Amino acid sequence: VTLKACKKEEKIDREFQKKFKFEGSIKVLTQMMVDPATTEKRGGAKNLPLRRGEILDVIQFTNEKQILCRNSQRRYGYVPQAVMLPL
Repeated sequence: VTLKACKKEEKIDREFQKKFKFEGSIKVLTQMMVDPATTEKRGGAKNLPLRRGEILDVIQFTNEKQILCRNSQRRYGYVPQAVMLPL
């Protein structure tokens, strides 16, 4: 990983922390998979797009309804807990 890539990742992480008012360091709690049977959805303001079978990093279990996740493109957002499966 180049220095440029690291700086870009740090910038993305800082923007995420600001947008989601996320305090402290970003730690991956676990990984979960989007249910392959779910309906794919485009992302919205603070929601990640839903892609069947995608593996997401879980950053925070926000509440019973949604989980704060990061996808492979290093995008952050909420995902409905109902469509997530443990690995």
